[in-house]
Amino acid sequence: MRFLRWFLGLVIVVAVVYLNFRMELSPMMRAINLLIPSCFMCLWRIYKGPTPADRIVALDIIGILIIGFCGILSIFSNRVFYIEIAIAWALQSFIATIALAKFLEGKDFDD
Repeated sequence: MRFLRWFLGLVIVVAVVYLNFRMELSPMMRAINLLIPSCFMCLWRIYKGPTPADRIVALDIIGILIIGFCGILSIFSNRVFYIEIAIAWALQSFIATIALAKFLEGKDFDD
């Protein structure tokens, strides 16, 4: 069963990459078309689990993907505030990941 899930995920990723580069799109749309399926796969991992650690890692990856979206928007719109949003999101994501990891270990926030 695990092999089937991995194989299906691989087929989806290869199909998205293949279709993304076969179509004539702008570079921004190509980048966004690669990030959106990644977000959906992370959301699936958050929903299914199987362990809380897997859910935390998927949540951290979604934070990284949001930073990527902000970077892409900043490059193609020539606006600096998207980078500021990305930096703030990175700091928040880091702190949240550490807090959730400490919670899973059963420690208080002062330990």
